[in-house]
Amino acid sequence: MNGPALLLLLLTACVVRGGVIQYLNMIMCVQPDVNSLAYSDYGCYCGHKGTVTPVDEVDKCCQTHGRCYETFKTTPGCESTFKNPFLLIYKYSCVDQQVTCSDSDKCQAALCECDRAAAHCFSKNAYNPQNEHLYSRSHCVNTASR
Repeated sequence: MNGPALLLLLLTACVVRGGVIQYLNMIMCVQPDVNSLAYSDYGCYCGHKGTVTPVDEVDKCCQTHGRCYETFKTTPGCESTFKNPFLLIYKYSCVDQQVTCSDSDKCQAALCECDRAAAHCFSKNAYNPQNEHLYSRSHCVNTASR
């Protein structure tokens, strides 16, 4: 990881606590040579709530991740957990680039599983630099709803 990316990650760690840092660390566990922040503004769904067809499989990973969070928002007892999931801390382990969730709390385990599945999904699909920052370039606007 280069200097600016490491600095940004450290600054993020100081500002935001809980799940978002764990999520970034999961991505780094599965793909040690990849800057996990690269997925924060990719396609129409990574870092955004897209409304159009995902631009590629990586973007689809993010769409699925968002849907996973939405699914568990309605799980009885988990409503408050998923109100702001990026602040929740959960338990997991990383061994040989494999993430295993190990939380006994059902809501924390569900959140961990959403993040674990996304991290592994990213590792199985090619990252296309041309799909960075698409959301800000209006590629992700549903023209039918205008």
